[in-house]
Amino acid sequence: MPAQQDNRAAPDNNTLSQQGLLGPAEVRAIAAALGIRPTKTLGQNFVHDAGTVRRIVKTGGVTAGDEVVEVGPGLGSLTLALLEAGARVRAVEIDPTLARALPETIRARLPEAAARFHIVTRDAMTLESPSDFEIEWPAPTKLVANLPYNVAVPVLLNMLERFATVTDILVMVQAEVADRLAAQPGSRIYGVPSVKIAWYGEAERAGTIGRSVFWPVPNVDSALVRIRRAQTSRGDDVLRRATFEVCDVAFGQRRKTLRAALKKWAGSSQAATALLDAAGIDPSARGETLGIDEFVELGRHVLRLRAEGVLVKGEAPHA
Repeated sequence: MPAQQDNRAAPDNNTLSQQGLLGPAEVRAIAAALGIRPTKTLGQNFVHDAGTVRRIVKTGGVTAGDEVVEVGPGLGSLTLALLEAGARVRAVEIDPTLARALPETIRARLPEAAARFHIVTRDAMTLESPSDFEIEWPAPTKLVANLPYNVAVPVLLNMLERFATVTDILVMVQAEVADRLAAQPGSRIYGVPSVKIAWYGEAERAGTIGRSVFWPVPNVDSALVRIRRAQTSRGDDVLRRATFEVCDVAFGQRRKTLRAALKKWAGSSQAATALLDAAGIDPSARGETLGIDEFVELGRHVLRLRAEGVLVKGEAPHA
């Protein structure tokens, strides 16, 4: 559901008369001109600190000439910092009011960068390739974004799956989510997001962000996560789906042994044990102890045993 709004489609020139990055007064003034009241439904918390967005750009290694994707640009705080660094930015924004207003914000505050910015109005989960941005630019290589916290993980996974040319990622997410994305096997917070991100590359915490730089002030802490895509793919999409499927099942009952957790999905305890034995994994182990390589090996044997007709069941609800 879009943010509540009045009939004004763009901020007036007086609101945007001062050039440069956005501060607290500018963020509130633009929002007021647009009739925007941030909504939790869209996970809207706008950054209003120039130092913070410049830090994000620097941490993301963004330099002049970089091809960057930004998800959920909002009022444009991070967008302006990316453009200030010399990047070319294509953005996707689900809120039509924000999407219509952002090009005018850029023209008013950073006019020399207007030609290096392009935005589409759609849900980032519907993006399938760079061509969805409907502009003939070189393929993007970086993703830098303040992701809406309520959909951060699925959006991130979709971008990793669909945008293979994006090799460097820096996103701001809820601190708890950041910890899960970067968690290692054996940790109590290691789970499905940790494994699925690891399919694509290596994730690490890259800093914390204070609550005071947002409007409205969120009730949770924020953090930066850096992801570097692996140079070599772990396999094709068929193997990825099988790996993610068995991962979903293994963590569906994370306190159980893998034999017990996979029993219903595989069709029987014997079938689950056969799968685990074939992959060289102890049936009494738990999913939280397996690394990405072991989950991929399980995925390979899922495909092999299905092809042989040995494993005829196995449909995870979130695969």
